[in-house]
Amino acid sequence: DFAAAAGQAGVARIIYLGGLGSNEDRLSAHLASRREVERVLSSGSAKVTTLRAAMIIGAGSASFEILRYLTERLPVLITPRWVRTEVQPIAVDNVLHYLVQCLATPETIGRVLEIGGPEITTYQELIQIVATERGLRRRLIIPVPFLTPRLSALWIHLVTPIGANMARPLAEGLRNRVVIHDDVAAKLMPQPLLGVRDAIRAALDAEARFDVESSWTAAGPLPGDPDWAGGDSFSDARSGIINAPPDRVFDVLLGLGGRRGWFAYDRLWRLRGWMDRLAGGPGTRRGRRHPRELMWGEALDFWRVAEIERPRRLTLRAEMRVPGDAVLDFEVQPVDGAPTQARLTQTARFRPRGLAGLLYWYAVVPFHKPVFDGLFAGIAAAARSETT
Repeated sequence: DFAAAAGQAGVARIIYLGGLGSNEDRLSAHLASRREVERVLSSGSAKVTTLRAAMIIGAGSASFEILRYLTERLPVLITPRWVRTEVQPIAVDNVLHYLVQCLATPETIGRVLEIGGPEITTYQELIQIVATERGLRRRLIIPVPFLTPRLSALWIHLVTPIGANMARPLAEGLRNRVVIHDDVAAKLMPQPLLGVRDAIRAALDAEARFDVESSWTAAGPLPGDPDWAGGDSFSDARSGIINAPPDRVFDVLLGLGGRRGWFAYDRLWRLRGWMDRLAGGPGTRRGRRHPRELMWGEALDFWRVAEIERPRRLTLRAEMRVPGDAVLDFEVQPVDGAPTQARLTQTARFRPRGLAGLLYWYAVVPFHKPVFDGLFAGIAAAARSETT
């Protein structure tokens, strides 16, 4: 496991960010699993410093994104009783300070330290603060006793971009009171702590500037490309010369999805995302982290970036609910003797899983020509328009 491998590699120190919550309370499965990680890491030869935090307020944080989307989209919230649970949130900048400063503070070695912001509040109060900072009316919140974590997770799945599999452990964890019991971390590694309102304002401002360096959407499995040569697989490719330099064509590819959309037949893309959301998939609500930048492993609507090699290749792997493996691949090649031209090859590949996969492929084939022709033409037009 990780602890053993760290010891074999000679790692002297591990710093782990865990979750707050008293062991005397009946911890949720989510928080209990984080305690178990602490125990396993400590079983190795490397010294472990554990920082335990409650909700981290920052652009891209899953718990903060749930809070933001629920507040923005629902003027009336029927919620579980956990909205009245006390919590001590901390700004992401303060968390980063603690994580880095641990390395320069020998007194933190081998210790469990609790970190939190300067205020204890409730989720109910946090919702109202987000509403105020977004210029929205005060939200009507109606706590009811019969909403279970499972129902809460399904509701979060439908209303926000957070999937049910991630939402459920987060919702279960919200029942635990998460506040710090000592200020040892603050004394060992002093820093100005942002209050709740300032932390929320900073997170919203960072989102507005597209200054989100990482996001919860980047978390998730990213298996290697399927072995397309083995078993039955299908492909739908189109290729052509675009009167634009390769760099410019690739810049257009980096801007696909999100608010920009997918050029032609964008309504069909959105409808596919809506259907996927109802089926339990991510849909298109995850959007994208930045309007013009992509990184390996990050989410893009219902895709994930599986390969990126500027300015030659971009490969997107589908994370929508489909009975098989789907990939959308773009390859940009220079044209010999023509520096202002590029050849773009756009290929959709699908390896079906059983009979359901075969039926799915043949059901969507009629839509491929208009949708993928439109996508190719839109990329070409956008690349040309920026060079004229």
